[in-house]
Amino acid sequence: MIQERMDELIKLINQAAYEYYTLDKPTITDQEYDRYIQELTKLEEEYPEWKREDSPTTRIGGQVIDEFKKVTHQKAMMSLSNVFNEADITAFDERIKKEVKNPKYVCELKIDGLSVSLIYKEGKLVQAATRGDGVTGEDITHNVKTIKNVPLTLPKKIDIEVRGEIYMPKDSFEKLNHEREAQGQDLFANPRNAAAGSVRQLDSKVAASRNLSTFIYHLPDALEMGIHSHYEALKFMRELGFTTNPNIRKVNNLEELLTFIREWTEKRDSLPYEIDGIVIKLDDLDDQVRLGVTAKYPKWATAYKFPAMEVLTKLKDIVFSVGRTGQVTPNAVLEPVRLMGSIISRTTLHNEDYVKGLDLKIGDIVSIKKAGDVIPEVTKAIKERRTGDEIPFKMTDTCPICGTALVRKENEAAYYCTNAKCDKRKIEALAHYVSRNAMKIEGFGDRIIEDFYNMGYLKNFADFYHLYEKKEELMELEGFGEKSINNLLDSIEESKQNSLERLLFALGIRHVGAKTARILARHYRSMEALQKSSEEELSKIYDIGDIIAKSVYSYFSDEENIQLLEHLKEVGVNMQYLGKEEGKETIFTGKTFVLTGSLESLTREELKERIEQYGGNVSGSVSTKTDVVIVGDKPGSKYDKALELGITIWNEEELMNNLEQL
Repeated sequence: MIQERMDELIKLINQAAYEYYTLDKPTITDQEYDRYIQELTKLEEEYPEWKREDSPTTRIGGQVIDEFKKVTHQKAMMSLSNVFNEADITAFDERIKKEVKNPKYVCELKIDGLSVSLIYKEGKLVQAATRGDGVTGEDITHNVKTIKNVPLTLPKKIDIEVRGEIYMPKDSFEKLNHEREAQGQDLFANPRNAAAGSVRQLDSKVAASRNLSTFIYHLPDALEMGIHSHYEALKFMRELGFTTNPNIRKVNNLEELLTFIREWTEKRDSLPYEIDGIVIKLDDLDDQVRLGVTAKYPKWATAYKFPAMEVLTKLKDIVFSVGRTGQVTPNAVLEPVRLMGSIISRTTLHNEDYVKGLDLKIGDIVSIKKAGDVIPEVTKAIKERRTGDEIPFKMTDTCPICGTALVRKENEAAYYCTNAKCDKRKIEALAHYVSRNAMKIEGFGDRIIEDFYNMGYLKNFADFYHLYEKKEELMELEGFGEKSINNLLDSIEESKQNSLERLLFALGIRHVGAKTARILARHYRSMEALQKSSEEELSKIYDIGDIIAKSVYSYFSDEENIQLLEHLKEVGVNMQYLGKEEGKETIFTGKTFVLTGSLESLTREELKERIEQYGGNVSGSVSTKTDVVIVGDKPGSKYDKALELGITIWNEEELMNNLEQL
């Protein structure tokens, strides 16, 4: 009797969810739904032996995993080619018409989220995975189960894979950022970033609290299931309980297609979620197969990207910042304005010539747009709205930090502070020390570095390793909580184990970049040995030369630097090279590698560092001398050339497997 009631409740809850999310026609109130959930939860607590794996109560989260497992997709999850104007769309239509007579298209809103693959066995959800590099993704099943409009059980006991987009509604995004602001946490830049961060949580309770949602838009095995139209495939998935976007339209010709795009270009802001374009797909699935795919994209579909949106706001001020090289840059202080999902309050104005070219004045109403939908920039002043109270721009002639007279270098638009002891330069040096390619201490943004410097917590590199002594004080600062401070201190502690080359690069020795630091570390293998080397000995090392040798020898001859290194050693910073021994062969030794596309596991600089650490070389172009091409997400023409030349290709999983074996 109890078990029957539990089954009945699950059926009622699932039916209510289907009516609410898929049909948009709820038949019960929220209060009734909540009562069913409460009753089921109570029964499952009393009779855990009868709790079903597909119970809707699993949506509250609670499962915690140690790491994300890799998943190989049964069929590649390809990305789409992009078009940017009506001429491009017309050209796409003409290419299709060369192969297909009177083509029909399906137009869909391009949801600004992240792709997901859902796999069901006998009607039960068994796996959810990210797109990854298209071939290999990450298992995020524990988080996807918390998304309320993802069916845990289908009405039919079938084996099926569907694909779609996970997104965060606008109101959920606003609520989340409001909560994070109240807790002193960094805000998410836009709903897409928030959704991506949510599904990559090890604790599913976090994802459950974020109110994510999905739209399903692709059935990979439609033809095998007897479905020959993409539009019909969407209807079939909807009947199974999946949420498909209601704003889908089947069009009969180019004009109808363009009408749909124009309509949604105007209406996009009225939606409760973010979109960044329109997806256009050939409707006939048999014709899709006949047209096929390129190395990167299907030929039968494309994505129209909306043009950069512009908004108007007030230019409240122009302030100047100093970079690590001493370059002084004008920056716009703006009345905060939302632009394509982000709040913009400040952006660079590049240099004096840029500001004068736009004839900007403080107090102007200015137009802001995002270049490539990413970087905000001031594009013009709305001069007809000037009141006469605006203040003309004047480039500063002294450093805003130390007051040193600025110098404009020949053939450059930029001005520079020449004071080597400028506080801002010291701040930039501290920021360099913690940067990704140096000691890789996470959690230190530019603002935090500057604040800690001004408060006296950081004056030199060794001070990072004494911050734990100030933990209680730091937690009292605005914007910092126990969790963020603990994460900061943990990352500082981990940095002590870095290999010598990272430390050498982090020290900021003149002329010693990441590559030179690796050469020195591999040659000397310890800081002590390097400190004892002579200028003559240094200059004889391949790829070092007289200028670098002089700079390195000078650095280690300075008493202040010697004391700093001794202090770093005392606090436990590693002073040894941890790479391979000279002469030891690896799978990378002597080979030339080229990377195309982006990787999830490593940045380009990190990958280059690892390859060179194990004896390989990295090149920027593919040739007959290339041994291996590493293919990440959205590979470019280098991938096509590698196929043409028959060069060995590694995907990210193969790369990481080879690195892990060393």
